[in-house]
Amino acid sequence: MRVREAMTDAPSACTATASASDAARVMWDCDCGVVPVVDDAGCAVGIVTDRDICMAAYFSGRPLSTIQLGDIMSRDLCTIDADADLAAAERRMQERQIRRLPVTGDNGCLIGMLSLGDVAQAVGSDGAAPASGRDGQELVRTVTKVSEPRLQA
Repeated sequence: MRVREAMTDAPSACTATASASDAARVMWDCDCGVVPVVDDAGCAVGIVTDRDICMAAYFSGRPLSTIQLGDIMSRDLCTIDADADLAAAERRMQERQIRRLPVTGDNGCLIGMLSLGDVAQAVGSDGAAPASGRDGQELVRTVTKVSEPRLQA
């Protein structure tokens, strides 16, 4: 199975100059915990999570409307091509201990998001496991790996 078959199409995104409040609104409206950050061409340049927003507000003591995403987003972006195999996406999630991957097209611009939930739905859907030769064990390994505590610096 290919990433494009499991991903969420056309995710809402924000620019780096948008506020944390804008991203929080997207998260509320789209029922998600992450917002990709894109440049003017629509290419992913970062990602911001609900935790990033929470910690930025807590540590800065400022309203979300005054915090720019460019100041709090993760720039160490890990993406996956839409035509990549779903197993490759899971390996990337395991290696980087991440639960969501921005999906890019041929031009490198954002076309989707792949979450662990998307992978679970693909693996658990009728016929998905036999067609892909998977039995769900790789998903269990992925969830286990991304859930391991990270070493604190």
